[in-house]
Amino acid sequence: MTAPETAPRSASLERATAETAISITVNLDGQGRYNVETGNGFLDHMVSQISRHGLFDIDLQAQGDTHVGWHHLVEDTAIMLGRAFGQALGEPRGIRRMGHAIVPLDETLVMVAVDWSGRPYAAVDTTLNDTMVETLSGDLIAHFLESFAIEARINLHAKVLAGISPHHKAEALCKALARALRDAVEPDPRAGGQVPSTKGVLDG
Repeated sequence: MTAPETAPRSASLERATAETAISITVNLDGQGRYNVETGNGFLDHMVSQISRHGLFDIDLQAQGDTHVGWHHLVEDTAIMLGRAFGQALGEPRGIRRMGHAIVPLDETLVMVAVDWSGRPYAAVDTTLNDTMVETLSGDLIAHFLESFAIEARINLHAKVLAGISPHHKAEALCKALARALRDAVEPDPRAGGQVPSTKGVLDG
């Protein structure tokens, strides 16, 4: 007798403001398929890395007032991505809750650790301040990670341990985030559907 199939953990959201319009679908139990169109090639690249290396399916379309710069689009994309991840996970029962990854990319080495605690916090050290990463300023890379963590309601620590290339640093951060998130949301076969907390809840 085979075990009953469980429904994929997925969410679809839309949001339109005076600055951006974004639609997103996330499946946490996917195969790393992505369709990402934000109008910024490097932002597309970042989200695609999260999809492929976390094995999350992500369909994302975003547009905004980019004539004033990329800040609004990057920030709102991270907000919607974080909200979609949180909604897709739902009540965090039977998951590992915490995950971490140390990821190399040529000369670059990055560490990311996450705790799906329900208490949003971000400690991010990209070493990219005052640096351009292709078409994005380095501060937007950090802001993207911070905004995602706050909206997903996770505790995120991300740090570049070594590196020279700004592109490699940003890409490795997204790959490491993907791997850490994948571990955190992975069903724990020993958990028996329990909430992974002595409090019995994960809501802050």
